[in-house]
Amino acid sequence: MHGAASCQRAAHAPGRHRRGAPAVPRLAHNGPVTDRTPSPAPPPSPPPPSLAPLLSDEGQALLAALRDHDPAQELALATRLRRDHPAELVSAALAQARLRQRAVAKFGERDAYRMYFTPHGVEQATRTSVAAHRAGRFRDIGLRAGGPARITDLCCGVGGDAIELARAGFAVTAVDRDPVTCEIAALNVRTLAPDAPPATVVRADVMTYDLAAAPPPDALFIDPARRGGRGRIFDPEAYSPPLSWAVDAVRAVGAGGIKIAPGIPHELVPDDFEAEWISDGGDVKEAVLWHHATGQGAGPGSGPESRPGAITPGARRATLLPAGLTLTGRGLPDPPVREVGRYLYEPDGAVIRAHLVAEVADELDGGLIDETIAYITADERRPTPYATAYEITDELPFNLKRLKALLRERGVGILTVKKRGSPVEPEELRRRMKLQGRESATVFLTRVAGAPTMLLGRPA
Repeated sequence: MHGAASCQRAAHAPGRHRRGAPAVPRLAHNGPVTDRTPSPAPPPSPPPPSLAPLLSDEGQALLAALRDHDPAQELALATRLRRDHPAELVSAALAQARLRQRAVAKFGERDAYRMYFTPHGVEQATRTSVAAHRAGRFRDIGLRAGGPARITDLCCGVGGDAIELARAGFAVTAVDRDPVTCEIAALNVRTLAPDAPPATVVRADVMTYDLAAAPPPDALFIDPARRGGRGRIFDPEAYSPPLSWAVDAVRAVGAGGIKIAPGIPHELVPDDFEAEWISDGGDVKEAVLWHHATGQGAGPGSGPESRPGAITPGARRATLLPAGLTLTGRGLPDPPVREVGRYLYEPDGAVIRAHLVAEVADELDGGLIDETIAYITADERRPTPYATAYEITDELPFNLKRLKALLRERGVGILTVKKRGSPVEPEELRRRMKLQGRESATVFLTRVAGAPTMLLGRPA
């Protein structure tokens, strides 16, 4: 997702189409950074200074020197640097150095310290592992036989997805309405994917872009802005552009993916799209709606229905990174509720969001502890990459005094608190337990067959 300023339209009420707007975007193409802003142009946000000073020899030297600086010491550092460098350059270099340090968590040190960012860009950019997985899915569906397939990245932000698409061998056209963001995206793609097919970055409002202009794209990737002036946007029709517009645009091209919030209700997923939920390191990062019209493959035996990474309309899948494991739905009924057994399994968040707990329970020969709680219980321990196993030692009715006494009796000083279906906050619980000792334990605050319950155990 990218900053709302990047894709949001002026004079356009959230969640509504402006009268007279085209059904699909128009796409410009070719050239480095092309300004195709419609007339009248949407009012731009005040642009920060150009990147040019930072790209000078002096600016590059400053950035290199600031790579490992301590942000807590910036005031003294800035005062010292301004003795030898222009104040504006020092301020710009310090700001960029801070953003690069923040970006390491998403892009890794090798890429982050060669990239350029805006504050919104680093916050909303897709992490490299997820973008690379998504680029791989585009490659798997087989868009065309000869030459690099063309993918248009609408609402490209600072270029995180465009970089991985280019690295995967696609000819990328990246589109965003903010001029500084476009400048940064072009530089980032050129720096990190120098051997890829030529990439084009275009400044324009994605909703008035001409997708019919030759050469047309083989697929779209759309990352609507999902933040507004008051924070995160939960209504997909209030995205910028709205989800319905993005769905129509992908259908018109014939193939593509739309990045959405992982909490999207399943009933909002169109029947001719596949939905994929992606976690990385156990944390759910995003969901993607995929579409590939029948017959769009590269030839006989290479259509979407015959490839391992094929897009299946109506399917739900959970993908776990960095392993790249994928679980797909089989239409199983909800697992039965049963008594708590020796082991408790906590499914990965992507599995839960994709409503695939039944598939994991079937694999484990387990059941649910409550019909509304996504914890699986079983009598035997079976290895699965889609859930974390815990051995349960105690099952108690919810009673904090009893829990405190039990933890003190067992010398538990390190307590991991997990909750599902309980209003108790983990930090408040730890404070009230007054933990002492060398032992560790995990407590689950949850419901078992409708009753508030505490399950005590340890990772299996």
